[in-house]
Amino acid sequence: MLRKLCILGVGSTLLAGCFATNTSQAPIATTYPISEQQKMQAAHHWDVLAQHQAEQLVQKFPGKALYIQSSKQPTPFSSAFDNLLTSQLVSAGAVVKTSPELAAKVSYKVQVVEHKDRGFVRAPQGAYTALAAGVAVATIPFNHWSEPALALIPAAGVADLFSGNVTSESGQEVVITTQVQQSGQVLYSNSSIYYINPGDNDHYKAKAAPNTKPVNVSNEW
Repeated sequence: MLRKLCILGVGSTLLAGCFATNTSQAPIATTYPISEQQKMQAAHHWDVLAQHQAEQLVQKFPGKALYIQSSKQPTPFSSAFDNLLTSQLVSAGAVVKTSPELAAKVSYKVQVVEHKDRGFVRAPQGAYTALAAGVAVATIPFNHWSEPALALIPAAGVADLFSGNVTSESGQEVVITTQVQQSGQVLYSNSSIYYINPGDNDHYKAKAAPNTKPVNVSNEW
């Protein structure tokens, strides 16, 4: 019996050696390290972006005259961002011109990205542990206090403490790129990516032109 087992083991080892163990017929899906991406949900967030860009431009081009070129396709975001960026640049001490002559042109592009089939997005590290701990804490007063309604107090306290940190991923994102150009050369380019709520995508998208059918004009009655 022992001899048969030895022969079987040797045979299995030799057979396995005929195949490479770390192989696959197609690439295996893997994940990126956890990263964070902010979510735009208020006009104040546009002002935060404008302040960040203004600080970058003043640091990059101290004393240089700048001209903000308005978007050719106005949207709620572009109309507000023109004014917000102007205000932030002036507050930061930049030279902002009202005409493009002898000034570097500041422009920005906005692209809305809509994911049609996004896979599972894992919870932040420690989320399940915190949830389990919260449930355990909530059961303590339930088991030992005479009034069961008091069990909600620890859970409510945890919710009040961390509610400002809670948000959700979205299948829609916006890419905002700010550029500075002069004499046909790109002097500065910076892109920022944010999640947006699906119902807010019209803030960043220009309205499509209405479809008009051509009218045939003839001098015949």
